[in-house]
Formats: sequence, structure tokens, C-alpha cells
Amino acid sequence: MVKVRRLSMYLFLSVAAFISIFPFLWMIVSSTNASVDVTRGRLLPGMHLMDNLRNLLESVNILNAMKNSLIVSVSTTLLALLIASLAGYGFEIYRSKAKDIVFNILLLSMMIPFAAMMVPLYRLFGKITNLVPLIGIDTLAAVVLPTMTTAFLIFFFRQSTKMFPKELLEAGRIDGLSELGLFYRVFVPTMKTTYAAAAIITFMSSWNNYMWPLIILQTPQKQTIPLLISTLGSSYTPDYGLIMLAIVISTIPTAIVFFVMQKHFVAGMIGSIK
Repeated sequence: MVKVRRLSMYLFLSVAAFISIFPFLWMIVSSTNASVDVTRGRLLPGMHLMDNLRNLLESVNILNAMKNSLIVSVSTTLLALLIASLAGYGFEIYRSKAKDIVFNILLLSMMIPFAAMMVPLYRLFGKITNLVPLIGIDTLAAVVLPTMTTAFLIFFFRQSTKMFPKELLEAGRIDGLSELGLFYRVFVPTMKTTYAAAAIITFMSSWNNYMWPLIILQTPQKQTIPLLISTLGSSYTPDYGLIMLAIVISTIPTAIVFFVMQKHFVAGMIGSIK
């Protein structure tokens, strides 16, 4: 009876895993086929991979779009980790009467949809353009600044900080470390798993961000990879093999980030939940 139950469990998990991974496998297979084969639903690899790659490189500047996305995603991730970890650390470690009120207001901001902030943000950056063109409309900095941290990420770090052994801070204060020294030399090295989980979440979110770059970026030279893929699919006769290849290429950086940090991802998520 136990063997039958275990076999049923493994069978169910295998089917669920196949259903989950099938779209990704189909995307890879489709990138090797011609557009007509993709529309027909061909499930076998084809011989058109190099043709699709050549057509992709000739039709759009995908390398420039990848470079722009990397600049935006890496900058956003580094700034988000710094700001959100400092904020989460401060909200948990230091005590004040107004702290909980400010934190609750911060959490309430998560209920505001981004669609409600698009017009005010665009008007704000329109005014900034006249004063500081380097961070105004149609700049990569304008993509990074509104997304460099989120209320969720601050909440994530605060929850993780609840599990941090406060005795280490007291020992550091006795040794003469400053408050910033405690953060950088005691807190940061101890919370590597939390930083890894936050880095994966932030990098993937920034890499796949579509709406705000679509609004703020106006020239093809500043396009990120989601915008470029969108333009490939908006033509009168889209080449689906070419589009699938572009999507496969666009997933490579996020896959690398996830597989490099996956050992710490689960531990970091569990730590924040506790």
C-alpha cells in the first residue's frame, strides 16, 4: 500500500513537472523551426536555428537591447538590495514610536496599482528632463529610479531581520563598531541567503519589466529586451521562429542568475517567512 501511494505521488509530480516545463521546451524547439512550422504546432526540432539567428541579428539590434536590460537590471538590483536592506534593518533593529506608523503607511502603498502612478511619474520625469537631462525622459536612469526599491522588498528584509541574532550586534557594539559598521560587517555577511533571494526576485522583476520602460523610453537605441520582443510580434507578418529565438536568448541571463543563487534562494525565502 505504501509503495502504491509513493508511486502515485511520483507519477503525479512527474506529470506536474512536465506540464510546468513544457512551455519552455516548446519555446526552445520552436526557435529551431520556421514560422510556418511553429504555427502548425510542430513539436520536433527543426533545421532553421541558424536562419532564425541570422534574421534576428539583421532585423533588430538584440545585443544593444540586452546591454540596456543588463544595465537597468543590475543597477536596480544593487540599489534595491542596499536601500531595502538598510530600511528593513532599521525598521526592525531600532525602536521609536513613529516607526510602526511609517511602516504601515509603507505597506499601504503596496495597494496602489502602478497604473495609477504612471501619469504622475511621467509628468515628474518630464519636469526633471528640463533640469537634469541625464535622468529625464528617454534615459535608462529614468527606468531605474522608480523601481530601485519596493515596499515588498523592505517588508521582506524586515521579516528576515527578525531571525537575525541580536547578540551579534551587542557584541559588535562592545568591540567598538559604529552602527554602519555593524550593518556592513555583521549584518550583511550573516544574511547572505536573504540577499540572494532578494537579488533573484529583483533582477527577474526588473529584467521582465515592460510597462514603465514602454512609457518612458522613446528611441529604439534605448529599448530593453521586452520592448524589442514586443516590436518583433507587432509586425504585419510576424516570424514566430525568430520571436521564439529572441525569447530564448532573453531568458539566458535570468536563468544564469537563478541557477547561480538557487542554493541560497529557498533558505532566504524560508527565513523571511519565519
